[in-house]
Amino acid sequence: MSTVRLTINGQPCEAEAGMTILDAARSIGIKIPTLCYLREINEIGACRVCVVEVKGARTLVASCVYPVSEGMEVFTNTERVLKSRKMTVELLLSNHDKKCLSCVRSGNCELQELSRQLGCDDQKYKGKVQRFALDASTPYLIRDNNKCILCRRCVAACEKVQGIGVIGANGRGFDTEIGSYFLKNLSEVNCVGCGQCIAVCPTGALREKSEGDEVLRALQNPQKYVVFGTAPSVRVGLGEEFGFADGTDVEGKMVASIRRLGADAVFDVDFAADLTVMEEGYEFLNRLQNEGVLPMMTSCSPAWIKFVEHNYPALIPNLSTCKSPQQMFGATVKTYYAEKTGRKPEDVVVVSVMPCTAKKFEKERKNQAAAGVPDVDYVLTTRELAALLRKQGILFASLPDESFDAPLGISTGAGVLFGVSGGVMEAALRTVSEVIEGKPTPIVFSEVRGTEGIREADFAFAGKKVKVAVASSLSKAKILCEEIKNGNSRYAFIEIMSCPGGCVNGGGQPIKTADERNFGSFVVDRTESVLKNDERSTLRKSHENPVVQELYASYFGSPNSEKAHEVLHTTYEQRPKY
Repeated sequence: MSTVRLTINGQPCEAEAGMTILDAARSIGIKIPTLCYLREINEIGACRVCVVEVKGARTLVASCVYPVSEGMEVFTNTERVLKSRKMTVELLLSNHDKKCLSCVRSGNCELQELSRQLGCDDQKYKGKVQRFALDASTPYLIRDNNKCILCRRCVAACEKVQGIGVIGANGRGFDTEIGSYFLKNLSEVNCVGCGQCIAVCPTGALREKSEGDEVLRALQNPQKYVVFGTAPSVRVGLGEEFGFADGTDVEGKMVASIRRLGADAVFDVDFAADLTVMEEGYEFLNRLQNEGVLPMMTSCSPAWIKFVEHNYPALIPNLSTCKSPQQMFGATVKTYYAEKTGRKPEDVVVVSVMPCTAKKFEKERKNQAAAGVPDVDYVLTTRELAALLRKQGILFASLPDESFDAPLGISTGAGVLFGVSGGVMEAALRTVSEVIEGKPTPIVFSEVRGTEGIREADFAFAGKKVKVAVASSLSKAKILCEEIKNGNSRYAFIEIMSCPGGCVNGGGQPIKTADERNFGSFVVDRTESVLKNDERSTLRKSHENPVVQELYASYFGSPNSEKAHEVLHTTYEQRPKY
């Protein structure tokens, strides 16, 4: 590709033809602030915060969409530029609910930070201020348009990343607001609860519906036995809330911090991931050997399940009937573990810590009460757990590393792989291939690893070739669903994770700014940390987990047994496609 030469603030710069001024400036160490811009997702030049001066241009230009050219002279910090940015932010503040001290995003708000950097006066422009009712209609999300700045990042994430598009701009001019069609609440449309809109929101206009206070009340109730279970990817995200580098594995401190909250037991949902591999793997084998419905599709991601129920109900038989690891964990705690420890299921409170907002919806689904009470009582996102720890004065960084409690804290490297795209498939292949071959098989199935596109691979099981596919993000899932719907699918087994890159990039993970999303590598860092956790594990195949083996020997009998189906499997339902 050809290059062009230009200057930025008097500094020489070589850039690829077609590159934006924003990227060219970044390449020589100059940061231009943005607000609406998300690389490849929301490149609309709408907010005007990134404007710069180009010699010869009549007006300031939006650097996020303006291409460089030979001989161009760019100025990013002139008085004219800074005055324009400041006015833009002050106008946004004039119609903004400035209750920063009580906002969940205070201290981590891009609008707040820009206002501070530019020295804005939040009272400079006064006049009519819009007031909107909160949308708290779902169990997982709250929309507060009083804090919305109309950047449309949430709209882009919903439409372009997830291929759902249930939100957009309603009204015109000063009356514009982001919402669903016909001003419906989110509970009335086919929102899947993935939380990617929350993850990209620059302000507090979108947030998860917190269950932190309910968890504290349970912890303070002497009649309740409170069990925490943490998902695989939480350990590589939580540390970021306390100043650790992106992707740092803080498993030991995470366990120690939860104990200091007052939990009676701290278990690992990775154990339930191992259990899921056994149930899902044997279910796949049964379908493969007995002409069952294929391709079989994984059922670990609740946003994906809801997506199918709304948009592809004819494919419900293709979904594995296995509960997700979260729900298997809760079901096992309230059946097997409650019986073993002599407790009534209703006296046991299960709190799961997840990277996912859709898990809050999942725990309320039908057929998620193996012991006659909900399998899971409360779901905290990674962010919520961090907020709870800060609220309780727990000094996370200074804590020693501690281990999970037994017996449901024992897991394998295969279990932790559930945190990354391709991990469910790889974990299943490690076990399924060994069961079929009857001898040790490879541990690493690198063909299904990665975050880009749709990965596929061919494997030979007992002389029979099987093609599998892996995808993350619902826009990619839609491609595979259309192939199945049209009878063109080549696959026998498909893994889908709702969020790009998998659970490490879930909608409940620590918030990252647009700058970190555009230029950082946090998803890669978290993914590599999960893979390293697997590599250093003593046990790396789910069927080698001694607790899983004991569970089948003393309680379930065998994978996919009648008892296992009663406790560990579920059903799905067709939902309206609004």
